[in-house]
Amino acid sequence: MTEVERITNPDRIVFPNLGIDITINSTAFSIFGFEIKWYAVIISFGLLLAMAYCFPRMKKFGIDPDRAIDAVIAGIIGGMIGARIYYVAFRWEHYAGNIKEILNFRNGGLAIYGGIIGAILIGGIMCRIRKVKLAPMLDIAGMGFLIGQGVGRWGNFVNQEAFGTNTDCLFAMTGGTIQNTIMHEVSNPESSMYGTSMSELYGVHPCFLYESLWCIAGFIVLALYSKHRKFDGQLFLMYLAWYGMGRFIIEGFRTDSLMLGNIRASQLLALLCVITATAVHIAILMRSKYKGEPFLLYCNTSESKELIRESEEKYNKNKKENENHGTDN
Repeated sequence: MTEVERITNPDRIVFPNLGIDITINSTAFSIFGFEIKWYAVIISFGLLLAMAYCFPRMKKFGIDPDRAIDAVIAGIIGGMIGARIYYVAFRWEHYAGNIKEILNFRNGGLAIYGGIIGAILIGGIMCRIRKVKLAPMLDIAGMGFLIGQGVGRWGNFVNQEAFGTNTDCLFAMTGGTIQNTIMHEVSNPESSMYGTSMSELYGVHPCFLYESLWCIAGFIVLALYSKHRKFDGQLFLMYLAWYGMGRFIIEGFRTDSLMLGNIRASQLLALLCVITATAVHIAILMRSKYKGEPFLLYCNTSESKELIRESEEKYNKNKKENENHGTDN
């Protein structure tokens, strides 16, 4: 394994085998003395990109975007809260004496599975209130999740976190913060979560990159298959299985896993998602084949078509009124 130089600048990131050497300050900019971190900027960009892709396609799934916007906002809020609660719960020894730090999202500390659970729970409640069909909404959300996660993982890159064990692979990376973390946390027998033996003088697996590429690939697969989906909820089941499969493998490389006893919590949850989603998917297909009942997508129902028609009429009416008002002025 090739040895790397010792880095003292915490903002410096190096990919020795690729010849990449850059310096990125974790603070993107400041507003009235308040620092905005790149982590928050990247997460926000991922959300906006997901919304930009999903909203124009909602009608193809039989969903009225005007009704869905409330569910999306509720899902985002629920996702952020769930992601933080999940992370803090597994790191309670760190936050118990510093309650204010729980509300500090800017430096990281969000768990994706907690975010998914929170988004589905709160967003699902709002779907019921706004009378938005949950299954097709989850199909759209699954593709949005993959976009958001694929982009959002680069926040971990800037923070130099969520990295893996030592490696000399092509994409091996190191950095000032990574080396400092290895010296003071990962390699410390008293703080090491599962006896990981590491050295700051060797590169590490860029787990953020692996997961980002896996999510982007998954998005492409789901986006292409979306035109051929057989039943509402199918894309979401595929999302759970796809992401879970990748996360199960990638989590095995990481040195900062949230632990449930001696088990990596996210790895266990990923495995359960793969098994459950695959089993439900197969069961639905077999049930339809056994009973000889063809699938009917919600977008092809009279209820969906009526809601979309009403939405378009309302939009056209408001547009015409605004145009007339502009002419009168």
